[in-house]
Amino acid sequence: MLATVNENSNDYEEPDLFGPAGHRMNLPERDMSLQVPDYTKKRPSSLCSDDGVLDDYEYEGTLHSQQGSFYLPNTGVLASTMKEDTSQLSAVIKMGWLDKNPPQGAIYYQRRWVKLDADYLRYFDTDKDVYSKGIISTAFITNVTTVGELKFEVVTNNRTFIFRAESEAERNEWVTVLQDCTSGRQRHTVMNPGSPLAPDYQGYLELKGLRSKLYTVVASDKVFLYKNIDDYRIGLGITSIEMNVGNIKVSDRRSFDLTTPYRIFSFIAESEQMREQWVNAMRDAIGEALSNSEVAERIWAESSNSLCADCEASKPEWAAINLCVVVCKQCAGEHRGLGPSISKVRSLKMDKKVWTEELIQLFLVIGNERANSFWAANVPPSEALSPSSCSEERRRFISNKYRQGKYRRYHALYGNQMELNHALCINVQCSDVLETLSLIFCGADVNCSTGLDSQPTPLSLATAHSQPLQAELLNHNLNTELPRLEEVDAMDPEPYPLPPSVSHNGFLFKTGSMARPVTERKAKEEFSRRWCTLNDGVFSYYESDKNSNPNGALKASEIVCLAVDNDDKHGYDCTFEIYSESERLYLFGTDDSEVRSQWVKSIAKTFIPVSAEPLLRLSFERIGKLMCKDGLNLQRSKVGWFALEGSVLHVYLEGSQVEEIHLRKLNELSIQQDNEVMVLVGKGRTLYIEGKRKLDFSCWCTAIQAAAGSGGDTLHEQQLTETDIPVIVDSCINYITQCGMVSEGIYRKSGVNSRVAALCERFRRDARSLCLREGEHQVDDVSNTLKRFFRELDEGVFTKQEFQSWLSTATIQDESMKISEYKHLLNKLPHVNKATLQALINHLYCVQHFSDENQMNNHNLAIVFGPTLFQTDGKDYAAGRAIEDLIEHYKLIFEVDEQQLNKQIKVIEAIRQMRELKNPPSERGGDFICTVYLEEKAPSAEKHVKIPGSMTALELTLEILDQRNIPIKDKDYWSCWEICCKEEMERPLHYQERVLPIVHSVGTESHLLIKKHPAMEAITLYLSSKPDASKHGMIKFREERSILGLGLTSFHDRYFILNYNSLRMYKDVRSNRPEREWPVKNLKVYLGIKKKLRPPTCWGLTVLYESKKQEKPERQQWYLCCETQSEMREWYATFLSIQYDGNVWPQDGLQHKRVSRELPDTRHGNVSLIPLRGSENEMRNSVAAFSQDQLAARSSASSDVP
Repeated sequence: MLATVNENSNDYEEPDLFGPAGHRMNLPERDMSLQVPDYTKKRPSSLCSDDGVLDDYEYEGTLHSQQGSFYLPNTGVLASTMKEDTSQLSAVIKMGWLDKNPPQGAIYYQRRWVKLDADYLRYFDTDKDVYSKGIISTAFITNVTTVGELKFEVVTNNRTFIFRAESEAERNEWVTVLQDCTSGRQRHTVMNPGSPLAPDYQGYLELKGLRSKLYTVVASDKVFLYKNIDDYRIGLGITSIEMNVGNIKVSDRRSFDLTTPYRIFSFIAESEQMREQWVNAMRDAIGEALSNSEVAERIWAESSNSLCADCEASKPEWAAINLCVVVCKQCAGEHRGLGPSISKVRSLKMDKKVWTEELIQLFLVIGNERANSFWAANVPPSEALSPSSCSEERRRFISNKYRQGKYRRYHALYGNQMELNHALCINVQCSDVLETLSLIFCGADVNCSTGLDSQPTPLSLATAHSQPLQAELLNHNLNTELPRLEEVDAMDPEPYPLPPSVSHNGFLFKTGSMARPVTERKAKEEFSRRWCTLNDGVFSYYESDKNSNPNGALKASEIVCLAVDNDDKHGYDCTFEIYSESERLYLFGTDDSEVRSQWVKSIAKTFIPVSAEPLLRLSFERIGKLMCKDGLNLQRSKVGWFALEGSVLHVYLEGSQVEEIHLRKLNELSIQQDNEVMVLVGKGRTLYIEGKRKLDFSCWCTAIQAAAGSGGDTLHEQQLTETDIPVIVDSCINYITQCGMVSEGIYRKSGVNSRVAALCERFRRDARSLCLREGEHQVDDVSNTLKRFFRELDEGVFTKQEFQSWLSTATIQDESMKISEYKHLLNKLPHVNKATLQALINHLYCVQHFSDENQMNNHNLAIVFGPTLFQTDGKDYAAGRAIEDLIEHYKLIFEVDEQQLNKQIKVIEAIRQMRELKNPPSERGGDFICTVYLEEKAPSAEKHVKIPGSMTALELTLEILDQRNIPIKDKDYWSCWEICCKEEMERPLHYQERVLPIVHSVGTESHLLIKKHPAMEAITLYLSSKPDASKHGMIKFREERSILGLGLTSFHDRYFILNYNSLRMYKDVRSNRPEREWPVKNLKVYLGIKKKLRPPTCWGLTVLYESKKQEKPERQQWYLCCETQSEMREWYATFLSIQYDGNVWPQDGLQHKRVSRELPDTRHGNVSLIPLRGSENEMRNSVAAFSQDQLAARSSASSDVP
């Protein structure tokens, strides 16, 4: 009797897919079919299958020669083009332990865990492995028979596999089940090229560290690995990978990783170009795995929709929702080329939100057969497509069919616009949607007038007569471009004059094309030298100047955007990007800026129309076309040609002159409707830019947002108001006018340095988006922000060339001569500087008007703002004197209308009176008194603290430690904790989290506690070791019992995936669809679980979810229980990192924050300030003797960093 070999024996080399190249990923114990061992067996480094060690040879031949030549078996999962539930497709019919005899005829057996489903017989090392040692397609099994004692044979045309069971009954059961599974099935002897489903991609890939390559097949939502192409042809593989849990990460030039919760497969492609194709194919497979087939199934219920409307390929998964046709993937690509103004292409499986019930019913009512009775009524047989038609044939046919309407059935009223419109208005009141389709695409105006005031358009008429399908059809064709026989650009409503012919050639360096924006620096090694030519509107690139066949080409009509990168962005100093209609990005580079400039100008001339030629004269950073609407006509989109130059966006719309939009002067800049529309609101003008193509639109958005922000530290580079005042200056002045005009010591008193720095940074990043609010921001913080802005300004408000003249003027004794000179200098300032200075002096004039209350007269303001505006050290008397002159003689120097100034002061008086009525002096400030405990809840440890609205957890922590004189040592992680005694849980507040909302939300059984965070060091170390913030694994889950008693009321195992966007819960690791999904930003995670819930371990998290929808707020509470403390910390750390974008703890620690909080500002030098309370004589005496003022020490200690 043959003995079973010990698995640790070295007599036979076990197969090991996951040695050097495939890495195990440790996971908690799971059920029998999914468990993965925590250990890794020592295996030989050679890659083997159960049939022996792979041969050490390189496969000769290219991927292109293999592509499309071989097909997967027409069975089960791989044969079905319809996406079904994976658990049903791969349901295990039988599984158990068997001994397997290797085919080399060895005298021993190897113990294998064997699973049989409808499509494959798989065998594994252990019952815990997810990926098999080998798979046998049941479609290739020709016979199953018993042989000898306890043994049976599984026979294919090429190989025989011998298995041995533990008992005769077990052997007979396996034979019966296998015979039942394979009986009546069509047999295959070799892969049939006529099989209905071709792989999406196939070819040889190398696993890192191994000499041999595996034949790899990407098909639908799976990846299959074969020893070689011969095994692929006869249906004998190594393993298959479900892509619903996969993720692709590109590493170096030819390598990429396929990561799953169980293994990391590190592949090496034959070239960088091949790697891109493999990565795209596998990402498509992931998309397919995660897609939803519910809509597709319903659409296919109409039999004609199960065949492509253009080429009759089976099970089409795309649709042109405005044309009412369902099409296959290949035809959908050509539909996209027509542009969204002709064909709006959407996926049946991935664009679920588009598919309303009305749209689904519209496709069921019309169907491809009825739609083609209109669109394809006159197709010559010689021009008809088939599923095997090439892309050029598809492009020609689809353009003829939909852009030109060449094959359509012409309506009897064709050519009579008035009658067509009248017929459309009548027909939308009934249910004949096919007639409406015919009327629209034979020329009826969807936006025509009905003559009725109550229902002015056909759309409103259809809605009023309860015809939702008619309304749906009309709604998707409000802006559709009607078919016409002449050829025009895919996006242009009207043909533009052709640009002049341009020729250019030379060497450039090129990377592989990309489907996403370039966010990382490309090294020189990633570029390849290419000979490039531009002739007759075609940009081509070749391997060398000796080659006659180009590697690739772009027609001028396919180019939609051209961008010039900043120097040194990539390995080559001078690079530029070309964006195509098919959403591909091409990156070219050179080290010569003149060469780049010539190429950019030449390429731009080929695709920018002659009518938009003024754009070509600009030194643009980005130029191209986008669909847009303006405030005058929101019904119809039109093509606009755009050029971005610095902070100015130049726009050309047909029939108008080139307009300039000064981006830094916009009132609003926002991106709306799921990142598909950018709204620019300026003075008297609103422009809506539409994202018909995601790639170039996203890059336009990024570039425009960057250009609209502050571009530097000079005044003219700031974001400006309509009156050319920096937004930061305008915002600070308005806030202080509203909230701080009578604040004692305004502009003299210190703010909190950390808050001032944070405000400056936010204003610098995007001043337009920051709204200063009372309670959230403090008056002294805002006033110091304004001072710091002027002090750090490059060249200052008076400019470097003239500031000495201003100081000299301050020393002139004759008042009239001095005022005249000030006027002269004021008129010499640049426009932005002059407007800014006038706004500031106007504000200071109003401040000193209330000096009886705020104690800031001209002299005090001058001493503060003199060194600030002139950027001196505070020792120069002339600087303060100049500012005091400007405030005192404000009306004369700036030639102000006194009546208008008095009106402004009356408005400020009214604001002050309203504030006093709203907030009596005893209640002013809005602070909240709260009890905070230090380390324990005890009377001796309690402290009563005033908490303003802007106080953060870090500031509260430092204040308590200061009051108790507790030193902060290195790696002391003092934190503010929210303790909930009733729920037996606690939560450390993030150091930037506002405390006041927490104080208001906690109940009587909760309190705030200052204590050290025991796990913060471990958390920061864990996060620093992770390449990205994500986590997945099995956790025990329990819900809070609902009012109806629904939900899981005991702990159950669930599989969780946590990423940047959401936390998803699956029933098990193989589930396709999540049972629940929550946005991470709406979750609040606490440490601890109530004991009365009887958690299986003590390492638990309580999670609160609160939706932020105003119309339907929702609150849920549930519990997660981990196996170990470290696992709980890892989950908690990942939540924290995602919610705060990786900013878990202050980079410089608490000690640095404490120092920055305490250090006074001394940059005013020795200039003294007038006492807040004092006589006029005291004030004048101090003016005469700045350096001898007894308050000098106190002034330097109390003044804040400006």
